[in-house]
Amino acid sequence: MTSRALHPGAWWAWALALAVAASRTTNPLLLGLIIAVAGFVVVNRRSDAPWALAFRLYVYVGAMIVVSRVLFRILIGGEDGGHVLFTLPGIPLAAGLSLFGSVSAEALLGGFYDGLRLATMVVCVGAANALANPKRLLKAVPGALYEVGTAVTVALTVAPQLVESVQRVRRARRLRAGRTRGLRAVKGIVVPVLEDAMDRSLRLAAAMDSRGYGRRAYLSGGLRALIASCVLAGLAGVCAGVYGVLDGTSSWLGVPMLAVGLVVAVAGFVLGGRRVRRTAYRPDPWRWPETLVVAAGVGACALLFATARIDAGRLFPSLSPLRWPEVSWVHVVSVLVAVLPAFVSPPVPEVGR
Repeated sequence: MTSRALHPGAWWAWALALAVAASRTTNPLLLGLIIAVAGFVVVNRRSDAPWALAFRLYVYVGAMIVVSRVLFRILIGGEDGGHVLFTLPGIPLAAGLSLFGSVSAEALLGGFYDGLRLATMVVCVGAANALANPKRLLKAVPGALYEVGTAVTVALTVAPQLVESVQRVRRARRLRAGRTRGLRAVKGIVVPVLEDAMDRSLRLAAAMDSRGYGRRAYLSGGLRALIASCVLAGLAGVCAGVYGVLDGTSSWLGVPMLAVGLVVAVAGFVLGGRRVRRTAYRPDPWRWPETLVVAAGVGACALLFATARIDAGRLFPSLSPLRWPEVSWVHVVSVLVAVLPAFVSPPVPEVGR
């Protein structure tokens, strides 16, 4: 298979589908498997670019989320079950609330399960950020969302650029025989990193201004209002339709609202895209590896949704009564489908090629 960079939209579709699958379970075994799948794909298909170095940062953020959720359960008092682990001095507050107090195993496990689910979704987003080139993703954004896409792209590159700046400063300190470690080294790292971030922001602002970013005098005010109304109304309709489909209590709020919202949003995208004077140099192709990567992520999510009807109890471990989490082989196979991009996607081209 010829080495080339995969379309960034395929990586984002795969990662978001994996995040949706993670949102449908609190089983720590399945969530750990999803993290392992995302990490395996990242290790095998990420490049040496700066944005590919931020995956470890997202893992650290996920670990902090889990720890904070568990500590929050201890802070507000965690006596939600019969298995009390320890008791801290309670501090009564107003409206029957209190800090600390008795902490049960059910409360700690509940916080751990919820925090691990959110952390897994963060890791999935980090995998997409490590695999997809955010600047190349901007070329695939519809013309009507180009300015919004630019802002999102700049936001997504903050973490990778921060990691790159920290590594560059640390290398410079080692070359200058800087042997300070621990908290003492933070002061010598933070100031150069902040200065580098400011320089990057000024260079980005100057580059965007020189390329005429934000200058849309060729569009009339009424046309801009029409495009914005179509896009916003369409997205609002899509949100209401998705809620109706998931809720299932209203027949008109589900599929009809979703269809109408999609039509209005697409009309706004098409109308706005025709009015935006923007060209794409060497657009990224969409070939069969991109389709297989998206199919792997969407397939894993769809299979997990489908197998939930077969064995839904193991997707949400019981806390009352307290039971050890179990995993079904059908759920494991469903998640393992998402590991296919590590084999079907083209290898990453070498640096400088």
